[in-house]
Amino acid sequence: MNQVDYLRISLIDRCNFRCQYCMPEGAELNYILRQQLLTDEELLILIKEVFIPVGFTRFRLTGGEPLLRPSVVELVRAIASLPQTQDLAMTTNGFLLAGMAQDLYNGGLRRINISLDSLNPDTFNQIIGNRSRSRWRQVWEGIQTAHQVGFDPLKLNVVVIPGVNDSEVLDLAALTIDRQWHVRFIEFMPIGNDQLFSDQGWIASAQLRQQISDAFGLRESHVRGNGPADVFQIPGAIGTLGFISQMSECFCDRCNRMRLSADGWLRPCLLNETGQIDLKTSLRAGVEPAQLRKQVGQLLTLKPEINFKQRESGTTSSYTRTMSQIGG
Repeated sequence: MNQVDYLRISLIDRCNFRCQYCMPEGAELNYILRQQLLTDEELLILIKEVFIPVGFTRFRLTGGEPLLRPSVVELVRAIASLPQTQDLAMTTNGFLLAGMAQDLYNGGLRRINISLDSLNPDTFNQIIGNRSRSRWRQVWEGIQTAHQVGFDPLKLNVVVIPGVNDSEVLDLAALTIDRQWHVRFIEFMPIGNDQLFSDQGWIASAQLRQQISDAFGLRESHVRGNGPADVFQIPGAIGTLGFISQMSECFCDRCNRMRLSADGWLRPCLLNETGQIDLKTSLRAGVEPAQLRKQVGQLLTLKPEINFKQRESGTTSSYTRTMSQIGG
């Protein structure tokens, strides 16, 4: 079991997209009220006085869409300036990124993941649930701006959905040939989207690797990230290809992360909430950070036994919350 030193922090549960795999059409979305969100001050107290003292040094800001949080640049600056912060990253849909990339970089953010599930504007609109107006161009501009500003590595996340965007796997993989980008193919998961998952199913990473290998060749890469991706490279390519295989190749034994929701729940696993802690309520009730550290420490000792393998026995086969509500 890896040392658990990586915290995914959801800044907000709202998003300006409604992606099929994240917020399926027809899903009931009970957004968190503003007063229920962790404030900037509360979040920084938890990071400085609870998480860092128990060993967390790597942080990723997520959502919903984190760039919708009005104070996101200030939060980036505050977290990046902490001497104990070894790594700070962000996952975004990229729609607002073109106008914010420079400020985020100046604030200390260096690594960024951007969702790009299609190179075809029509398919992109279908996936994000907005057929009336194309948003692909603005996302692509955000990616280009982030690259120009200097984000390295710049990662593009692709959730592969059969019959929707699986025909673009080779085109997306080819982006890494002459760009120092890292394209990561993610297996489609049944989280809050049971009907779509039942209709479409999922494609195993091994099948995608074989498809790419047949077209371009493929070899293991010496580049390694902070997460669960298996990293490969097209021979001669500048960038890399990552495969996140949570459905076909459970990687719980390599997990080094926990998740903090926008309303202050600390959860040990994406699909298993055993032992979750309501840190916000305790903090607002005046519980001292020392006591919160003790609670988090106890959850850390339990984490090796908490994973999403239970889905194999059916205990997590139906998951009511959407990916946006979990924090990705």
